[in-house]
Amino acid sequence: MAENKDYMTRELENGSVNINEDVIVTIATAAIHDIEGVVNLKNDRKGVRVSFGEDSVDLECGLTVLYGHSVVEIAKNVQNAVSSAVESMTGLKVGCVDVNVVGISMGKN
Repeated sequence: MAENKDYMTRELENGSVNINEDVIVTIATAAIHDIEGVVNLKNDRKGVRVSFGEDSVDLECGLTVLYGHSVVEIAKNVQNAVSSAVESMTGLKVGCVDVNVVGISMGKN
C-alpha cells in the first residue's frame, strides 16, 4: 500500500478539494454493506484501511462472509462495488481494493 496521510487533494479549475480518509472509509463501508453475503466488517478502523498514492487511493477491507456464499465471488463483488462507489463519489482513481475474509458466520446476527 502507498504512504499514509489523512486526505487526498484533488485539483480543480477554481481551486482544490481535500477529501478526508474518513469520507472514503464511509463510502467504502456503505458499498460493502450492500453486498449480499457480507455479514460484517472487521472491527478495527471500521474494517476499511485507506492509503493514498500520488494519484490514486488503495483500500484494504476485512470482512466476515455468510456461510454458503462463495468467498471469491463476494470478494470480487466487494472490489467492484467499493471501486465504483469511491471513484463515482470522489472522482479519485482507485488503485486497488484488497479484500481479507477474516471469518465465516453461520447466520446473520
